[in-house]
Amino acid sequence: MYYHDDAGKLRSLPSAWTSVSAVDPFVVLAAGRSPFRVPDLLELCRLMGTMDNHEGCRMPGEDGKHV
Repeated sequence: MYYHDDAGKLRSLPSAWTSVSAVDPFVVLAAGRSPFRVPDLLELCRLMGTMDNHEGCRMPGEDGKHV
């Protein structure tokens, strides 16, 4: 979705953030029973995997030693 801001500059934002896009079929079928979609969870897992090599991103006990 495109719009002009107060300064007249053309801006955009995802139509999913507005009421102009179609309702997601998953949201309709889940009817509030599942807040997460499989593709979203897979993307989260991928992102979490990239954190493995960064300092401070591990939970206690994830250093290979048992807690």
